Amino acid sequence: QVRLVESGGGLVQPGGSLRLSCAASGFTFSVYSMRWYRQTPGKERELVATISSAGHIRNYADSIKGRFTISRDNAKKTVSLQMNSLKPEDTAVYYCNCPIENYWGQGTQVTVSS
Repeated sequence: QVRLVESGGGLVQPGGSLRLSCAASGFTFSVYSMRWYRQTPGKERELVATISSAGHIRNYADSIKGRFTISRDNAKKTVSLQMNSLKPEDTAVYYCNCPIENYWGQGTQVTVSS
């Protein structure tokens, strides 16, 4: 059974940091690129970051470039998103995704507020 389970969301003040993690199981994690998306109510899901299967290629949305870092550990079957200098507009539900197979996690809420 394929599972993607996100964790690490929560409430943080502007300027703070959070680290999201996504634990994968049920498929050959190491051969697939992985993505993080985010979504706020009433808006389309936004692609935040992509990492290649071996982790050598990383792409970021302009809105988070320089503040967020995507990484992965193929031995542990996890993909992470380190989020620094958080802004209120980063508030969203963050989802882990395997794009080729269209696997999705359940999402984790990130709220940036004072």
